[in-house]
Amino acid sequence: MTKDRVKLKIWKGRRKMKLFNFGSKDLGIDLGTANILVTLKGKGIILNEPSVVAIDRKTGAIKATGNEAKEMLGRTPEQIKAVRPLKDGVIADFTATRLMLKNLMEKIATRYKIGKPRVVVGVPSGITEVEERAVEESVIHAGAKEVYLIEEPMAAAIGSGLDVAEPSGNIIVDIGGGTTEVAVISLGGIVVSNSLRIAGDELDEDIVNYIKKTYNTAIGETIAEEIKKEIGCALPLMTEKTMQIKGRDLATGLPRNLNITSTEVQVAMQESINDIIDIIKITLEKTPPELASDIMEKGIIIAGGGALIENLDKLVSERTGMPVFVAENPLDSVVKGTGKTLEDLERLKTVLMNSRKNR
Repeated sequence: MTKDRVKLKIWKGRRKMKLFNFGSKDLGIDLGTANILVTLKGKGIILNEPSVVAIDRKTGAIKATGNEAKEMLGRTPEQIKAVRPLKDGVIADFTATRLMLKNLMEKIATRYKIGKPRVVVGVPSGITEVEERAVEESVIHAGAKEVYLIEEPMAAAIGSGLDVAEPSGNIIVDIGGGTTEVAVISLGGIVVSNSLRIAGDELDEDIVNYIKKTYNTAIGETIAEEIKKEIGCALPLMTEKTMQIKGRDLATGLPRNLNITSTEVQVAMQESINDIIDIIKITLEKTPPELASDIMEKGIIIAGGGALIENLDKLVSERTGMPVFVAENPLDSVVKGTGKTLEDLERLKTVLMNSRKNR
């Protein structure tokens, strides 16, 4: 995938469709590792659910998706499997992803009376051609007429309110569930970008491992995520926070209560957060001087769920020497960007340039 222009590749169905003939029922999807968000043209965000599906092992039928399926993680009987079919921002379980998307699209189609929509999907900038194809085919099988892929950092920049079409440099850091995307954008294209498969999931795993090593206690990913959201921080807090959690003592096998502090969570996540900051610095080092001066003036924008980690903006600012701002509603940045692309295609046509060439 080229880095000087955002790659928006078209997967065509059986019939040819005009690229700019988007109707009012088109959908934008943030196919995230942790959550799936969907926006409907003219209505805004209409769905926000965890990327989890529960499937009957014998029949292959869907038992639940979204929040209901997430509650089943680690609690299902043998005949039912509850899985997160996306890993590191891409499809790890093709069948489960296809079933999950089909179920969600059917819900949307029934509620909003849509047929076969055209769909714009945000994908990681480091996605391979095989992974691209898996995303495209999953969405087509779920009921889409055509699928358009837009790199997540471009979508996040658009969704964060940046004017990506102007001849000026902007930098966006999108910390999602599976990947951290960093991109320098100018004139509707990505000039420099890096994708790191360390993000929210890795931070959850860091917390699981820390508690296992420090307290010889096992906790699940769901509890680790709650710890991160409640007391996670990138720098020590002025007033330390504590949180009581329940786990399983690995020595006795019995349930155990623990009190975890925000300082402990900061230590647990430190290495992964350092890796994220390093990829930001590497991207800045590769940025052309003319765009670097723009970025120094405007600062770094952080989006995605990771942007909500307390003091992360301060730590990034300390390490880079640049102003850092958290996007408004950072969890929604990518899906809002797909929606804005649908609504303002004429002005944002530069982000579609590659797809037009490749038709």
